[in-house]
Amino acid sequence: MRIPRIHTAQALQPDSIVELEAGPSQHLARALRMQEGAELVLFDGTGGQYPAVITSVGKKQVTVQTGAFDDCNLESTLRVSLGIAISRGDRMDWVIQKATELGVSSITPLQTERTEVKLKGDRAAKKIGHWQQIAISACEQCGRNIVPVVSDIAPVAAWLEAQPAQLKVVLHHRADPLPASDDAPASVALLIGPEGGLSTSEIKAAEAADFLSLRLGPRVLRTETAPLAALTALQFKWGDMPF
Repeated sequence: MRIPRIHTAQALQPDSIVELEAGPSQHLARALRMQEGAELVLFDGTGGQYPAVITSVGKKQVTVQTGAFDDCNLESTLRVSLGIAISRGDRMDWVIQKATELGVSSITPLQTERTEVKLKGDRAAKKIGHWQQIAISACEQCGRNIVPVVSDIAPVAAWLEAQPAQLKVVLHHRADPLPASDDAPASVALLIGPEGGLSTSEIKAAEAADFLSLRLGPRVLRTETAPLAALTALQFKWGDMPF
């Protein structure tokens, strides 16, 4: 049986007793049916991990004993900040899950002119929390120990102005392909539009903010396909996915 990896919001230390939160406790006790003496791995999202052993299983809480710190690092050398227009249904959930697996460093849900999903106030805060938990769960599955931050929903114009990345890219199916270059950037900002695409004014605003308009190939990709194809291409070209 594969040893489960569990995220906790608590700051971890070697050789300490940790009373896990309700969510992880219920997952271990009810879903996985783990008992005292079972092994797991804990991480707090800041880097590294801790082997641990369950010391008690209660009705509402699981307690574990951590071992020595393991400085395991699966982060890519290429930092990618993803700005993506909010999509309908569970498409956004799927993008956040897979983008986390592909090594994205941060994700910002964007409101654009053609974004059909409108989230404000409590609904927006609840959705951000939901998306952050998806990123955490993806890290538990894929082995990452640093959790990408899902930022608050932002207007696309504000996100464009805030990007300090060395390479800035906006995907646009009528643009040129990614040019050949031997210079590997350390960071990339990647902008993905909604199902109807970014408007002409938004593409011009991105280009004015030093974003390169690029396409991934001859076919038009859906909003949930484009970021994953782009992240894979970027990690292959400059990151940690050699073939």
